Amino acid sequence: MLDYTVRDNVAEILINHPPVNALDDALLDQLLALLQRAGADAGVRAIIISSALPGRFCGGLDLASFLDSPHAQARATIERLYTRLCDVQFNLGKPSIAAVGGAARGGGMSLAISCDLIVAADNATFGYPEVDIGLLPAIHYTHLPRIVGRYRAFDLLFTGRTFGAEEAQSLGLVSRVAPAAELLAEARKLAQTLAAKSPELVRMGRAAFMQAIDSNYRSGVAGAVNLLAATIATDDSKEGLTAFVEKRKPVWKKP
Repeated sequence: MLDYTVRDNVAEILINHPPVNALDDALLDQLLALLQRAGADAGVRAIIISSALPGRFCGGLDLASFLDSPHAQARATIERLYTRLCDVQFNLGKPSIAAVGGAARGGGMSLAISCDLIVAADNATFGYPEVDIGLLPAIHYTHLPRIVGRYRAFDLLFTGRTFGAEEAQSLGLVSRVAPAAELLAEARKLAQTLAAKSPELVRMGRAAFMQAIDSNYRSGVAGAVNLLAATIATDDSKEGLTAFVEKRKPVWKKP
């Protein structure tokens, strides 16, 4: 499901899980293991996460399997995506870059924003569709208002609308935008710039940077896990997920 290579001091993790790179427990476990492997490898000085699928970065959680999971198992999946990914990235010791080509949705957004830098293809699209399918983008309540402001964050998180790379960059969600055909080349160029610097100084500086920007973010992660776990226990969540899998409009419970 994931391809891993190291060249010129840069580790590349390519998600290869057709049709939409949906996140399930096996993929998340492999991703976490590969990030830790890259973090422990003294020969790796920067990391790129991208997709092997044209037009898709990551479609988010595997909702079909998520719907069928017992509540405790679904919560464990959320903890992998939110808590463990946050902790691994926080303690990585070297910069990580998300190279986003095509669609990034839901959990794919969580994966991208866990990285230090996001390079987007000019055809990339982003969105938080969770509220329309019986979930909540809980982790993004913690960080998105800090990046784009309260009102624009509410717009994105509660309308569920799709937006493109240029808007993402204007909002401060994306570091750089590159032509789609040059996405990996741009990410590799950026990674090489970082890899050429002192590994020790980058490690020390990144640790200080992560502490400076934390602002209780990681405690907010715990709250996000609890909120999403509570959400999936509701009738409307079950209806939204079922409707998504059955490719129909949900019928929400009336208050």
